[in-house]
Amino acid sequence: MPRSSNDQVPKEYVSSGIWPRAELRVDAPASAHYSQALARNLEAALHASGHSLRTLADEAGLTHTTIGRVLRGEVLPDLGTLARLEVVFDIELWPGLASLPQRTTQSGESAIG
Repeated sequence: MPRSSNDQVPKEYVSSGIWPRAELRVDAPASAHYSQALARNLEAALHASGHSLRTLADEAGLTHTTIGRVLRGEVLPDLGTLARLEVVFDIELWPGLASLPQRTTQSGESAIG
């Protein structure tokens, strides 16, 4: 899937540690934060379900390489891939705004972004 705004692949924004539990660079775009949280959610769901990459891929109608690339932060999944994975696990994997780092506005209030 093409990346927006010329973002790099998500794992390229790692400042320290190992994807997907790494610390991301301060300049990491929202897509990198979403991808990291999504990879963590997918990893947890995969572990809890007992699926292998291949059995998950078969059930979801995807390739195991696609799932592996999402887990490694090499791609952002398209909506179809995300939907198929959520249906198999019967949970929401998309992390949403909660995956973004908190920042403070000029008024001192907490803002997401």
